[in-house]
Amino acid sequence: MSLILPIVRFLNIKPIFNANYRCSYRALTTFSQYYREKDRNYTLRGMLVVAAGVIGYVSFKEKLSAATIINDSLQGRREKYNFIADVVAVSAPSVVYIEIKDGRRLDLYTGKSITLSNGSGFVVKEDGLILTNAHVVVNKPNATVEVKLLDGSTHKAVVEDYDLKSDLATLRIPVKNLPTMKLGSSADIRPGEWVVAMGSPLALSNTVTVGVVSSAQRASEELGLRGKDMVYIQTDAPITFGNSGGPLVNLDGEAIGVNSMNVMSGISFAIPIDYVKDFLAKSKATLPPVSKRYLGITMMSLTPNILMELRMRNPEMPTDIKHGILVWKVIIGSPAYNGGLQPGDIVTTINGKPVYSASDIYTLLEGSTGHLEMLVVRGRQRITLTITPEL
Repeated sequence: MSLILPIVRFLNIKPIFNANYRCSYRALTTFSQYYREKDRNYTLRGMLVVAAGVIGYVSFKEKLSAATIINDSLQGRREKYNFIADVVAVSAPSVVYIEIKDGRRLDLYTGKSITLSNGSGFVVKEDGLILTNAHVVVNKPNATVEVKLLDGSTHKAVVEDYDLKSDLATLRIPVKNLPTMKLGSSADIRPGEWVVAMGSPLALSNTVTVGVVSSAQRASEELGLRGKDMVYIQTDAPITFGNSGGPLVNLDGEAIGVNSMNVMSGISFAIPIDYVKDFLAKSKATLPPVSKRYLGITMMSLTPNILMELRMRNPEMPTDIKHGILVWKVIIGSPAYNGGLQPGDIVTTINGKPVYSASDIYTLLEGSTGHLEMLVVRGRQRITLTITPEL
């Protein structure tokens, strides 16, 4: 009505409410209401368009923000879950590949010196001092030790010291300013911690395997290793032949152990780094003579778990076998090869004395002369072999 009255006054229309004028008045009223609704619709449409634009802009901004958040999140995940790669980047330059070669024997196919054994190690002093397992380098007379660095360069090495009980040894190469491995502590290791095993399993250089600490202190008696009086770090990180002597590294890039042996899949052991520190502190660079008597085998000490696995593979294996060493590899042309020893044989006694570990073999080689009478289990058979170690 507020819009109609001014129009009526302007047109000088008298609102006479009879039958004739009622239709005209109503028509005018309807006309006014129509345009008022039309204006309201235009206004509403304009507001909706503006609102839609605002909502679209906000939605676009939110999508951009969400994309940024997702990208940031993915980047954060990469940084968070690539911690193993960070450890490797820090530690790998100090890890080395060790190869023992016999210059007197040549490979029939390559014409090069036969490789007697191989293993891993890591630099502990920048002046060329390298740590490894004793079983990697002992009992290899007339052989040369070669060390291959991460950059691919190869250097002749000499054995400076070794200890068969702890299975540790030091080598030295004539190279200075080498990157060194930081030594951590094995005293505060906790089960469940992430660890990285580094080395050259099966001669595959610069190999990395990952696992956790299964047990921080596994006694040697539990492994069937008599006379050791040591504890070991148990891990599920794979450690195989050739990996021996390499470092077991924590997430700070520190060596907390030395890879030593594998019992079965998911069960491997490392020598705690605190033993290593004690060995290095007492070690003397006197160049002691490495054992002069040579067999030519790669072996591993039998443990209850290894025996169980062997019996699963060979049900005919005698059930009374409780100790010994398992022959893993026999060097062609070596005394063991010429004496009839084969991969898979189990040596239980030598010269009537029981054999419990690889260390017993090394001790017998150093403390005896002449032939070695070995009682060997092969499949279901027991045979006696006579082997003459090489000088």
